[in-house]
Amino acid sequence: MFKRLLAAGAFAALTLTPAAAQEAEAPAAPRVFAKVNFNAAEDRENVLLLDLSNGGRVAIRLMPDWAPSHVERVKTLTRQGFYDGVIFHRVIDGFMAQTGDPTGTGQGGSQLPDLEAEFNKVAHLRGTVSMARAQSEDSANSQFFIVFYPRFSLDNKYTNFGRVISGMDAADAIERGEPPANPTRILQASIASDNKPVPAPMPVAVPEQNAPGFDGVSVDDLNAPLSE
Repeated sequence: MFKRLLAAGAFAALTLTPAAAQEAEAPAAPRVFAKVNFNAAEDRENVLLLDLSNGGRVAIRLMPDWAPSHVERVKTLTRQGFYDGVIFHRVIDGFMAQTGDPTGTGQGGSQLPDLEAEFNKVAHLRGTVSMARAQSEDSANSQFFIVFYPRFSLDNKYTNFGRVISGMDAADAIERGEPPANPTRILQASIASDNKPVPAPMPVAVPEQNAPGFDGVSVDDLNAPLSE
């Protein structure tokens, strides 16, 4: 009986060649994520445009390779007009600007179901666009934020799904506050391939002559020569 066991063991060892054994023990190759294409004229189906009330336009490269479900959700809501008119309700200097809540309170979202997390190891750099969520990892819905400065502590905890590729100066100019006293608004969100025209800028309120705070200076006064 003992000889039979030895023979069976020898046969099994012969069937597992050294090369096969090494292949079985080899660790899986690390995931390689797609690089950001900063050319807004290419793959316009995956470029999100935010026309802001501060007069700027932010172009965001959406990255389906990083987080396909989150990219699809943002594109769906964008084409529904969900983000049009929504404010940046939480903007922290040196950190990020958050939007995507139609109630402007930070507690709202869309009527679509929450998303399962698609956390990835892509770093939260300046210009990163990532999905906001509640305490549950699978609670992202419609809100997202733009990162002002690198925040590596967010990596693999929030779903990073895109990067600003132009107009970061407009993002930097978003009014700060939680909520801001005079919040910056998304006048229009669109996908570049849809070729939507740029919306008209918001009118700037000009005080009337009899309105409180009007100092009585007229256009003629401004154009008058300065006296010594």
